[in-house]
Amino acid sequence: MELFVMSLINGIMVGGVYALVALGWVLIYKCSGVLNLAMGELTLIGAYVTLTFYQIGVPFIMSIIITLIIGVILGILVERIFLDRLIGEPILAVLMVTVGLSFFFKGIIEFIWGVQTQAFQPPIFSLEPIEIGFIKISRVYLWSFILAIVLFLLFSAFFKYTHWGLAMQATADDETAALSVGVSARFVYAAAWAIAFMSAGVGGALLGNINGINISVGYLGLLVLPAVVLGGLNSIPGAIVGGITIGILQNLSGTYLDQYFPGGVKEVFPFAFMVVFMLFKPYGFWGWERIERM
Repeated sequence: MELFVMSLINGIMVGGVYALVALGWVLIYKCSGVLNLAMGELTLIGAYVTLTFYQIGVPFIMSIIITLIIGVILGILVERIFLDRLIGEPILAVLMVTVGLSFFFKGIIEFIWGVQTQAFQPPIFSLEPIEIGFIKISRVYLWSFILAIVLFLLFSAFFKYTHWGLAMQATADDETAALSVGVSARFVYAAAWAIAFMSAGVGGALLGNINGINISVGYLGLLVLPAVVLGGLNSIPGAIVGGITIGILQNLSGTYLDQYFPGGVKEVFPFAFMVVFMLFKPYGFWGWERIERM
């Protein structure tokens, strides 16, 4: 029971970080109907940017804030340079551009930072776990979860109380109606990419604190895809639930199945669960169901 409870709690903590990365997937899909297959590389860029500023002496929290600012700039630039001309084009064309961006970003990352594993030195969080009864919680898991929840609350407030956030929601719900009342689709798409860079980047920085930063952090960004599908591709609350669900499944499968199926079953199990789940609920927990009548 102790092992189960500890695996469950650690799964929830990591799942909170996954949910933050999942937010980037959801925002771009809500606004454009496209899955951004470069999300793993966005996660990796944020991790390396945070690490770079931390290594030159900038405090970690300030490094996160700088990463958020750089994420906004990069998101707007990517949307304007590569995707702006594709507004109104077939979805497949935009999807293939995100595939190209994935390889492009990966090459840039390897050219600038290399492929060797790098860690935050000195460590940001104490290695001494927090003990509550028989439960031991890693400090990096706990603080990463708290920071992810704080950022989620900030993003939620942005969508609910600001003019720009409401414009993004209106465009996601009905682009034609939003355009008819003066909402700029170009602005909404640029803002979606900016926030995607921000959320994925900070998520990457938090994931990099757990096991160090190398090219595999980009694959962790893709591991969030089952979380997005489970919650519903266009549901922000679904991103939270899906991220935590995947974190729990990953940790429990690693705890109980790795001994029988060695070789990384914890990375495969969320995708296997996603396939089975979609057989029964293809739109996720809160995804919009599309009903077509002939």
